[in-house]
Amino acid sequence: MKKRNIILIAIVALIALTALIIALRGSRKSTFPQDYHIADTASVTRIFMADKQNQQVLLVRTGDSSWVVDCNGTQYQANQPMVNLLLETLNTMRIRQQVNRSAIPTIIKDLSARAIKVEVYQRKPFINWFGGRLTLFPREKHTVTYFVGRETQDMMASYMYREGDKVPYVIHIPGFRGFPTPRFITDPLKWRSHLIVDLDVKAIDRVELTIPDKPEESFAVQREGEGFHLELANGQRAAGFDTARVAQMLSSFTYLNFDEYAAIVPNSFADSCVSGTPRTILRITDTAGHTREMRTFIKYENPDDLLVMPDPEMYETFDVDRLYALIRGENATTEDTVLIQYYIFDNILQPASYFLGHEKQRIAR
Repeated sequence: MKKRNIILIAIVALIALTALIIALRGSRKSTFPQDYHIADTASVTRIFMADKQNQQVLLVRTGDSSWVVDCNGTQYQANQPMVNLLLETLNTMRIRQQVNRSAIPTIIKDLSARAIKVEVYQRKPFINWFGGRLTLFPREKHTVTYFVGRETQDMMASYMYREGDKVPYVIHIPGFRGFPTPRFITDPLKWRSHLIVDLDVKAIDRVELTIPDKPEESFAVQREGEGFHLELANGQRAAGFDTARVAQMLSSFTYLNFDEYAAIVPNSFADSCVSGTPRTILRITDTAGHTREMRTFIKYENPDDLLVMPDPEMYETFDVDRLYALIRGENATTEDTVLIQYYIFDNILQPASYFLGHEKQRIAR
């Protein structure tokens, strides 16, 4: 009896041991690296991205929440919402599954041909003891390199390879209906900020609008103590003006953006439009003495027509939604050709008569 019990116990123990071994083997097969993402994006100091078409971009942190785009040594203010989205992507992306073993050679070949290389640098302490309770000598360190590939067939994830891993993985963003690849953009121009000026009314000293075709309609709004007065083209102060319209115009300089860079427009098109006299010249000076200047030009529907028209002044078929602008910031050595919307600038690019109580016009035409 005792012998039979011992045999029974041994059989049960053997079955339990076999089940445990199978479970452990299965768990090892389905276990993914848990550190694939960037857990602490606040420590990220720079991100370098490059593609196979020789496009590359370097994003550099300059403050707690401010970044610049480094273009061949020249730095421009970065588009902060885009940077935030990229950091969020690095933080939230996860491994959805391993690439099927039979597909690994194909995926690796595809990644080698067209993947986007992403290098992440973080501020890390040289000494990190007791689980992070004692950290000393922080310095910038290259922590991880990803190779971001094409989307999966269901378009809900991307193939990615992390330098140092044995195999690529299928990466997704939990809760997001889409794939991560489009968030890794290598065109530096797309990372540059579209901000023209961001001034509270209290920070504005003077706004001057010059209208070359109608010089009598030029004017300036000048700070006077806690208020403002309106200067007309003849240098005289206006005896009275519509304070609500002036206040609305001044409040428009808070986070004022242009629509997009005109890089998508052939140079010959843009040059033909901006080579003449500007319709308006806008200068904004803040209380610290910094001045930004913007000159606006009509955007024609088909600029090629200007090259054959005997009298360009007769040509009146223009874009009813947008116009060109040349923007020069403080200490800028170059000008950016951009596109702005009439809708956004409707309260700004108005003649003096509008602020004196007359009807609104589309002076930019």
